Amino acid sequence: MTKMKRRAFLKGSMAGSVLAIAVGAGLLRPTQVMASQWPDKAFKARNLADAVNSLYGSSDVADSKAIKIRAPLQAENGAKVPIQILTDLPAESIAVFVKENAMPLAGRANLRNASGFFSTRIKMGKSSDVVAVIKSKGKLHSTKLAIKVTVGGCGG
Repeated sequence: MTKMKRRAFLKGSMAGSVLAIAVGAGLLRPTQVMASQWPDKAFKARNLADAVNSLYGSSDVADSKAIKIRAPLQAENGAKVPIQILTDLPAESIAVFVKENAMPLAGRANLRNASGFFSTRIKMGKSSDVVAVIKSKGKLHSTKLAIKVTVGGCGG
């Protein structure tokens, strides 16, 4: 039993050493890969049109009845509003925007031409339209839902 622990330790140490050498030699750069895919400009955009354009390279979005947003029409806590986006379109990407937030992009999920489903919790500074944008077959489709944010459930 002690030999197996020793062998596992040696294998782990060897694998870690090889990984450290590869990173040190510049062969692996995970931070650069992650940074190149992070849509920094889209997350920092100050209005909906700029955020969509920064994320997708176009703000030409068509309304679609093939997209559904499930969320409470009245959220008691704007810090964590549960939301689900559903679509039968072969989705490449699903993005959620909160129109009245200082920075409208709330989240994005990249998919591989799957029937889209995205579930998360978003932060809403105040009552606003929540806009879902789906990229499908190179085109942008969207729908929106008005959500009222109350302070402690007392209206606001």
